[in-house]
Amino acid sequence: MLRRCLIVDDNERFLEIARISLERQGLEVVGTATTIAEALLEASVVRPDVVLVDVALGTESGFELTRRLVEDFPELRARVVLISTRGEEDLADLIASSPAAGFLSKSLLSAAAVRGLVDAGGS
Repeated sequence: MLRRCLIVDDNERFLEIARISLERQGLEVVGTATTIAEALLEASVVRPDVVLVDVALGTESGFELTRRLVEDFPELRARVVLISTRGEEDLADLIASSPAAGFLSKSLLSAAAVRGLVDAGGS
């Protein structure tokens, strides 16, 4: 069961709003990060069940982070969810070629949506 979540986004305000919302819905947000280096460190310390990764982390790539998370933490395969304000259709090829469980628009982000996507990706 997914309970422990790490959120990676370069927007501090979004991190706080997402943390509050997801925790109200039953996901424990065990950490947040704004860069690839912070995310890899946090993942090694908090050992999340699922990681939400913004596709654009300032000058860094959420797709690169997703690849590195799965390489460094094989248990996260199909447990990384890409998020963005951009539409999925704009990113379809990049999403399909990534090891992520899938994609959620930030406007549709919920604990149920995360669990549904990871459950579908893990099968």
